[in-house]
Amino acid sequence: MRREGAPKERELLCGRLIDRPIRPLFPAGFYHEIQVMASVLSSDGKQDPDVLAANATSAALMLSDIPWGGPIGVVRMGRICGQFIVNPTMDELSLSDLNLVYACTRDKTLMIDVQAREITEKDLEAGLRLAHPEAVKYLEPQIRLAAKAGKQKKEYKLSMVSEQIFEKVRNLAEAPIDAVFTDPSYGKFERGEALEKIAQDVKSALEEECDEQSLKVLPKVVDTVRKKVVRKRIISEGFRLDGRHLDEVRPIYCEAGHLPILHGSALFNRGDTQVLCTVTLGAPQDAQRLDSLVGPPTKRFMLHYSFPPFCINEIGKRGGLNRREVGHGTLAEKALLAVLPPEDDFPYTVRINSEVMASDGSTSMATVCGGSMALMDAGIPLREHVAGVSVGLVTDVDPETGEITDYRILTDILGLEDHLGDMDFKIAGTRNGVTAIQLDIKPAGIPLDIICESLEPARKGRLQILDHMEQEISVPRNQDDRNSPRLVTLKFSNDAIRRFIGPLGALKRKVEEETGARISVGDGTITIAAKNQAVMEKVQDKVFIAFLILIDVDFIVGREIVVGGIYKGIVMSIKEYGAFVEFNGGQQGFGCGSLLSVFWLIYMVAQGLGDLFKFEGLVSRVSDVVSVGQQISLMCIGQDVRGNIKLSRKATLPRPESETKSVVEGSAPVTKEKPNIWASPENMSKGEQLESTLEELVPSKMENTESNRSASLMPSVVIRSAAECDEEEKSAGLSKTSKSAPKPKGTLKKGSKLKKIQSSDNMPDLSLSIMLSESLSQMGRNKEFTSQDDGEANLSDQNDKETGGKTPVTPQKLKLGTKVTAKIYQIRARGLVLDLGGGIRGMYKFEPNGEREFTVGDELLVQCSSFTSKGIPVMSMVDEE
Repeated sequence: MRREGAPKERELLCGRLIDRPIRPLFPAGFYHEIQVMASVLSSDGKQDPDVLAANATSAALMLSDIPWGGPIGVVRMGRICGQFIVNPTMDELSLSDLNLVYACTRDKTLMIDVQAREITEKDLEAGLRLAHPEAVKYLEPQIRLAAKAGKQKKEYKLSMVSEQIFEKVRNLAEAPIDAVFTDPSYGKFERGEALEKIAQDVKSALEEECDEQSLKVLPKVVDTVRKKVVRKRIISEGFRLDGRHLDEVRPIYCEAGHLPILHGSALFNRGDTQVLCTVTLGAPQDAQRLDSLVGPPTKRFMLHYSFPPFCINEIGKRGGLNRREVGHGTLAEKALLAVLPPEDDFPYTVRINSEVMASDGSTSMATVCGGSMALMDAGIPLREHVAGVSVGLVTDVDPETGEITDYRILTDILGLEDHLGDMDFKIAGTRNGVTAIQLDIKPAGIPLDIICESLEPARKGRLQILDHMEQEISVPRNQDDRNSPRLVTLKFSNDAIRRFIGPLGALKRKVEEETGARISVGDGTITIAAKNQAVMEKVQDKVFIAFLILIDVDFIVGREIVVGGIYKGIVMSIKEYGAFVEFNGGQQGFGCGSLLSVFWLIYMVAQGLGDLFKFEGLVSRVSDVVSVGQQISLMCIGQDVRGNIKLSRKATLPRPESETKSVVEGSAPVTKEKPNIWASPENMSKGEQLESTLEELVPSKMENTESNRSASLMPSVVIRSAAECDEEEKSAGLSKTSKSAPKPKGTLKKGSKLKKIQSSDNMPDLSLSIMLSESLSQMGRNKEFTSQDDGEANLSDQNDKETGGKTPVTPQKLKLGTKVTAKIYQIRARGLVLDLGGGIRGMYKFEPNGEREFTVGDELLVQCSSFTSKGIPVMSMVDEE
């Protein structure tokens, strides 16, 4: 949608910022509809236009003929390194620990909106007192403008209640209303029902008298009587509707982990106000994308506040964005944002849902308290708990001068006290300072001295609430046994990441579908997100991080082709004359059919592995050897004069030790940085476990591979593109009976050369007879060792004598049940890495509740109990007799 539609969340917040200071200045009894529209015509992106729009709104009202008590001045204050800055730019605001928006008339405060990083009340007061004269500077230009171009204010008939009607209704309603307000046993709904019954009784009395004039204004008059009764009792007696003292906080009940199946949850109850907060953690790509003139493009922390009709015993339709819900949710969001860990240490996207279950004042501040506990319940390492409290004000005003003669400050106001009072001053913060403020008032301004005086009662009330919250939960929970997601961040080269993503993200999606994990890509990083701890452990058990990212992904990411390097590919299609293979980051290759069938068969038969391919004698079909979708390993054995890459699968298969030659596998282009893994403060074993996987399992796999690769007797498989094969097939007329493979055409650029990772002799051109004789002699040697049991026993005895009674371990001899004496190579959080000898590494997992101390270098008697999917031996402890 490119055309402007309904206002978004930011537009609603800017609208509230403008509405809150101008609303109190309309005269009492003025009920005409007024619409103000502030449009951003252009922006340089350096300044937030909201403050400018508020000042422009004041100027527009001054020019109009609407009765209004302005002008007002609005200013933004920041603080960098202890120095206050007037109207900071967006860049300066990102470095500031204070974002204060202040609106006022010449001598009174109208609106305050604050987001801060635990600023003290003393520093906040200094900022407010500095902001007032700066905002007053905007008044004089508006007055001069109105004098030159402003319209004459029109005369409007105000909707006022006559003194006679007011006294008549007051005589009927004041006594029973006072009785209700002096009875502290009433709850919110009981009190509301009693007051409604009084209003109905007054209505019935007026209907009997047929007083139509009084009936028309009855609701407003009754509400005025209530206001006078409440305010008189608070100022004269110092007691409130529910019997509390002025600085007393309502009874508090809070419970963390109320819904244990969720990532985090908390129930916060203060008096008749109850809020249920839930926390959901997501991957970095779950962050909200913002479309705004200024500010960041994404938001990783969101708090959504919901005020359903049932929380006040009403029914109503649930629509789209509600101004009140957006404003209250943003206030709580700003309050909690100050204590979240930095994004580098905590890359999760966090969403809090606040559901108001019952409302009797300060639901936004209850959201702050419940949200703070829910975040800790989710295992998020908050610096401090955050609590919020709403402070009210009741004033006694001189009717002639309009000056305040007496006032009382109320801590933790009820909903009715908010409605009948003069101020709703919401203040949230930690024990160290304030994190968010929102001030709304009803009269035409309040002196700044009274505002500053309200900070101290708010601080005391906040500390009382924090005591209750910390008794319930004071540190982040350990989430290892919960359903919270887990993230692992790995460092890769950008070129490797681009190849990993693949065309249209197909390769990335394939990995996500196979593992159930989610992968997000950044600048030089790949972040893997598991749905919960159980899924992460499942991925770890399959060595997802070590082998899929560092080894198995080699065929996806691709790397520089070198002689002797091992590459993994997937058979994409099979023709009569060979198979097409995709390998090394999407490169296409082709293997000739005669090489695939004949030479592989010879080697397989020589190794006694012919049954793996289920063929009897020579085969003529490539499909007998490989199948579509099969993953195969290939070794680069050289490059011909035309630049074609020659690969061999046979060279990757195990060979007898007497004929093995060391081959070093190529490595994926991975930067040598440890993975950046976040774990809860109480348990960092998961990060250690992944480091163990990366540091130990991969090297052991490499060592086993190096000791079992052979570079001799390599029938080559020439890699080339499918298009070139089809073209050559048409031109050369390939047939099924062709005895020689077509001359290959390479896919490398002309003149390009392969790197060699080790010096080796040139590959000999072996005839078929030589290969057969070598293979048959190899079969004979195998038979000498495997035909009779006593042959194995003799060989074992001979090895025992040579090694002092200890049988050296080799990959061929390590079987299930084999007992060996192993040394502890490394100690990890969940088990041991064992050196089994012969370059073989194994693993031993700690038993549940197993209490035993281990030291690197200790020898243990273990036996092979199983193998992982990657061939790593899993050992179990053997009790020494």
